[in-house]
Parts: sequence; structure tokens; C-alpha cells
Amino acid sequence: MLNKLNVESVDVKGKRVLVRCDFNVPLNDKQEITDETRIVAALPTIQYLVNNGAKVILCSHMGKPKGNPVPELSLAPVAKRLSEKLGKEVVFAADDNVVGDNAKAAVAAMNEGDVVLLQNTRYRAEETKNVEAFSKELASLADLFVNDAFGTAHRAHCSNVGVTEYIKPAVAGYLIEKEIKFLGNAVNSPVRPLVAILGGSKVSSKISVIENLLKKVDKLIIGGGMAYTFFAAQGKTTGTSLLEPDYIEYAKKMLDEAGDKLVLPVDTVIAEKFDNDAPSKVVEGNIPDGWMGLDIGPKSIENFKAVLADAKTVVWNGPMGVFEMSNFAKGTNEIAALLAELDATTVIGGGDSVAAVNKAGLGDKMSHISTGGGASMEFLEGKDLPGIVALTDAE
Repeated sequence: MLNKLNVESVDVKGKRVLVRCDFNVPLNDKQEITDETRIVAALPTIQYLVNNGAKVILCSHMGKPKGNPVPELSLAPVAKRLSEKLGKEVVFAADDNVVGDNAKAAVAAMNEGDVVLLQNTRYRAEETKNVEAFSKELASLADLFVNDAFGTAHRAHCSNVGVTEYIKPAVAGYLIEKEIKFLGNAVNSPVRPLVAILGGSKVSSKISVIENLLKKVDKLIIGGGMAYTFFAAQGKTTGTSLLEPDYIEYAKKMLDEAGDKLVLPVDTVIAEKFDNDAPSKVVEGNIPDGWMGLDIGPKSIENFKAVLADAKTVVWNGPMGVFEMSNFAKGTNEIAALLAELDATTVIGGGDSVAAVNKAGLGDKMSHISTGGGASMEFLEGKDLPGIVALTDAE
């Protein structure tokens, strides 16, 4: 997609290197990290810099403190976990203003291979507004900038875009490079057939994705709550299923334009209420009054599998049903299991699809699991991502 300098294309030895990571990890009420996927994803870049004699200064946001120092959203637990993972102390600079006396002193005292972590960048209100002054403060700490936070690449903030005005070069870390490679190749230069699977609840949130993908894919499978708006467009009744009446005309237009490229469910697992233990049954065609669709049915699973059987590249964003409830997870789990066995490049993007694949214990069987829900969505829409555009072009 974009030809940018990467972390290996610059000499880092002895340099102060500011690295934007995505340490927006979930914490429990004891301030313990409950899922360290994002920390693990950042390790290859950090380890490379440590091994090559850089002075590594890490920064990230966590949650939405809205420009205030919120103790529950401190990155202190991340510093502790990183120290364990790297087998060396990660010095935590606990400045509520992020670039304060602690940070300056810690950076001044650094030797080659040392690691410092700054406080949550969103403790500063300027961060999300990309205010020049805060960008300059961050940049003042370093000689080089590495962006490895794909999860925020669709946002233009101080710590991923603003700093690139004041630190040159600005290069991609391994994680961003991997994301661009897999998502970019999957959509823009795929081995065909290319099949995209879109699920989740709303058509409205995926209009641009549908339009962009229909130009590029060989088949587009639609499942999840989105499907019921398409059912309504086909003249079927949808009972109390999730429905977006304002988008029925849009769905009709898509059906007309897409022809046999668009593959919809033919049967539905329905229940009387949104409850795992609610009485359920499978119907084809119309969904009766008082019932709601919560998963794709067995014939749909077989149809979707048949479409996927020959695929060489698959992009999946959004579950096929309410996978959080065991009685309505079959569609999602069966698709995940098939993709795990498929001789194809499989790219999973979007928080819920990633959660579903990991819940099924199949994450390591996929070619690539994207770490950025919103960023991967915007990438699939064909949008430029500011955090990547801002990086220095390769010659």
C-alpha cells in the first residue's frame, strides 16, 4: 500500500528512539492486565531496538482519560509487565503531564539498550487534538521516531502524527509493517479467489467497507445482524431481529449492483428473546413475528463453507451471530474452524471477529490477526491512515 521506511532502514545505535506503541490493554479492578495481546505484539520492535543499542522511549495511550490524570488509566502496570517480558527493568516516568521532570531525568540517564515508558499520552488534552506544543515536547526527548501502533493509525494525534513534523526520519515498526503487508496485499493485490466475510450488527457502520470491497472481491459473504436489513430488502419479514429501516433502500441497491457476488444467509437460528436459554429454532425465509435472528442456520453455514472452499485470500470482519452466547455461536465458530484449516491467507480484522477467533482457540491458525479494529475498518474502506501517511517515504 505505502512504501515507508522501516525500523531496520535506520541506524539506531546510541540514538534516543521514541516508539509509539498500542498499550491500550484491559485492566481489572486490581489494576492487573487481563489481556496482554497488545504488549506481546509490540515486543519484536522493542527487542530489536534494545538489541541494536538504541535508547528506547515508549509512549502510548490507555482508555479515555479525556485530558486528565486518571490513576486507574496509568501505564504503571504496563511498565511492570514489560519489564517481566523483556527480562530487564522498564523505567516508568510517572509524570501526569507526560513529558515532565521524571521523563527528562530518566531519558538523560539512559544507556544504550535501556527502556523508559512515559505516562498515558491522553492525560494531556492536547494529544487527541494534535496540538503542536505537545508534539514538540514529545519530540524533544528523541532523535528518531518509530510508529508501531496500528490501533491508532486512523487518528491524527500528537504521539503518532504530530511528532513526525519534528523528528526525522519517522519509520514503521514491525507490527505496522506486518499490518500494512497483510491487509494491503489481501485487499489490493490478493491471490484469488478473494472472499470477504462481513458480520456484526450494523449495515450503517460498514457501508463504505461494503462498497470498497465489492469492487475488489470475488465473493462477499454477509452474516450477523447486518443480514436482516438485506432480508428486509428482499421483501422478507424479520420479526424482532436487529433491523435498520433507513438502510433498506441502500441494501436493495447493493443487491442489484452486486449480483451473485453478494452471498446472504438462507436460514436463520431464531429465538423468542435475546437470551442464551431462550427457546430457539431454525427457519428459512421469513422470520415470524415475536422472534429474532441470533445466528446463521445450518444451510447457510454449508453455503458459506462452499464459497470459502476455493478461496486463496479471506478477509473477515464481524461475527456471524451472537457468539458470546454459546447457543448462538455455532455459525461464527464453524467459519473460524474452516478458516483455520484453509490453504489460504486469512486476515482477521475488527475487535469482535478477533475475540471470536481467540475464544475458539484458533488465533494462532490464522495468517494474520489485526490489532486495530477501527484502523483495519478504515483500511478496508480504502481510506488513507494518517499515522501511516505521516511516516517517511522509502526512496
